[in-house]
Amino acid sequence: MAGAHHQDFIDRLTKGVESVKHHWGIDSGARVRLLTLSENATFIVEASDHKPSIILRVHRLDYHSHDEILSELDWIGALRKESQINIPEPLPLKDNSYIASFDDEGQTRYVVAFEFMAGKEPSENDSLSDGFELLGKISAELHNHASQWKLPTSFQRKSWTFQTSFGDKPLWGDWREAIDLNADDQDILETLCQTLKVKLDEYGTQEDRFGLIHADLRLSNLLMEQDTLSVIDFDDCGFSWFMYDFAAAISFYETSPQVPALTEAWLKGYRSVRLLEQQHEDMIPTFILFRRLLLTAWIASHSETETAIEAGLGDYTKGTVALAQQYLKGDYLRASFLEERRL
Repeated sequence: MAGAHHQDFIDRLTKGVESVKHHWGIDSGARVRLLTLSENATFIVEASDHKPSIILRVHRLDYHSHDEILSELDWIGALRKESQINIPEPLPLKDNSYIASFDDEGQTRYVVAFEFMAGKEPSENDSLSDGFELLGKISAELHNHASQWKLPTSFQRKSWTFQTSFGDKPLWGDWREAIDLNADDQDILETLCQTLKVKLDEYGTQEDRFGLIHADLRLSNLLMEQDTLSVIDFDDCGFSWFMYDFAAAISFYETSPQVPALTEAWLKGYRSVRLLEQQHEDMIPTFILFRRLLLTAWIASHSETETAIEAGLGDYTKGTVALAQQYLKGDYLRASFLEERRL
């Protein structure tokens, strides 16, 4: 998505949103304003007649197919009907379909709409333990639903496995292209990569540990409103290990001193809803490193994005190497948290 932050790119997407907003019955005078831009572009539409605001998401190119986007909306719809989780409602077009599109320099961009949800993104600087206990509860509710829900026959979503993350055609790019990665660092990460493969192969993909998950429950996809926690942006939802959802929740601050306490809080909330055997808890450090290596690849292939820049680019790579060394020595989380829980 090179050049994604160039004004002409933003102007093109804004014009495209303007061209399709009438499909949702949005009046021509409604203001369209860019809200966030990472891989997808999210716009807020503020109606001129005091109607509730609407969120329009413009999908990036060459990632999700039309059917994959519909499948995301299918799961959200089922969760809204069959769970108590606060999730924004997908909004149908006037013809009762859910996906609009516009031409962007000869390529088709898909657009979907959601109700606007009030709330504030939690901050890493806040005390997050109470929120993570609630997030653990919500994660368990998501996993319970995924374990019981009968997938529609047309359901299609990507999988987040070792092969799709680090194999020949990794979804987010090759970590070996990481920014400022030298030969010594690469050797360490090669060892990490092979260790992850062995551990994940041994752990397996049985139904009690692997299924449909949100896959991106990081702070930017959560909204706090008083004591209510809402979950947004299911764009990366797919099939992976349930414990990966915790690893995604601490994305970009895996080295924070809060992590052991947040792990404890998340597990407490999770266990209040869903049985969790010790073998699954023991895999949490492995999934944190899995996610960290995956994000290291993502930053390398999306270095122009604000998210990648805020993460530190080459500094994030060096941090990944340091975490890998701790993990390979058995020091990351295990000594400070998991071992103590057994005493």
